[in-house]
Amino acid sequence: MLGIFSSSVVSPPEDLVAAGSRTPSPKTNSGELLKRFLHGNPAALSVQVGDNAHLAFTHHNESPLLPRSFAVKDDIFCLFKGTLNNLGSLRQQYGLAKTATEVVLVIEAYKALRDRAPYPPNHVVGHLQGNFAFVVYDKSTSTLFVASDQVGKIPLYWGITADGYVAFADDAELLKGSCGKTLAQFPQGCFFSTAIGGLKSYENPKSKITAIPATDEEIWGATFKVEVPAVLAATNFGAMPMI
Repeated sequence: MLGIFSSSVVSPPEDLVAAGSRTPSPKTNSGELLKRFLHGNPAALSVQVGDNAHLAFTHHNESPLLPRSFAVKDDIFCLFKGTLNNLGSLRQQYGLAKTATEVVLVIEAYKALRDRAPYPPNHVVGHLQGNFAFVVYDKSTSTLFVASDQVGKIPLYWGITADGYVAFADDAELLKGSCGKTLAQFPQGCFFSTAIGGLKSYENPKSKITAIPATDEEIWGATFKVEVPAVLAATNFGAMPMI
């Protein structure tokens, strides 16, 4: 799956910009990135949302246990990969039919977050149990909301193209060719929201997330780590766990 967004939707994250500046590397523009995705996946679905967003996905080479899906409702577009173990109870919580899929559930969860303010974003994502990654784009408010599960079972990557678009995909090699050293793995157990202004851990939403520069040998420009509060760290035999 692939989501590409202009600077009108999301400003390129400073940590990714800095990573690319430390080690300049070849990049392509967002149009070339989309073309490469579609060329490699002839049966892919691609949707252009206004002038500021492109969303694309394919079932090619997907795992039957971790499928990809796409849906749109009320100008809310969602790319989803994986499964939710508590889908049944979440359907009841959001008043959905028994046939509602994970991607539809995520759209409804996002709508609850948007329309029932101040509803904490970390509560919405924290209630999702399973292996997943998703990208939500709300055309009506030009809001982007992205999240990954707590253990990173579904790898998600992000980077910045040569023309300043921020791209998300489940294929690191796809982004590497267009994003160079701005490429990074999206941190597990975290969400990114343009509505609240950046990247947060949904388990520890007040914790700082630090971008650690990668070595020249790594394909990443940086690795994101959540700084766990000292009180929590002390309960883990003095170790400082990193997400």
